[in-house]
Amino acid sequence: MELEKITKADKVEVVGQYYHVQVRTATIILDDGVEVSRSFNRHVVAPGDDYSQEEQFVQGICAAVHTPEVVAAYQAHLADSTLN
Repeated sequence: MELEKITKADKVEVVGQYYHVQVRTATIILDDGVEVSRSFNRHVVAPGDDYSQEEQFVQGICAAVHTPEVVAAYQAHLADSTLN
């Protein structure tokens, strides 16, 4: 009996006006190559967040949608919402 744990981003969605990147991460437990458990966690990468520790394909998506214009607009939105 050999247990193996695999963690990988298995679903990525770009949502909202400021292109937040939602990442679903699957944790898979295998027993001799047969899946015995799977669980999920989610996290969001907002414009301007450091995404250097994300998987390579997630980094590519963030780089494509988090342009300097999008980051500036999102930061302006945050600053405006704290004033109200």
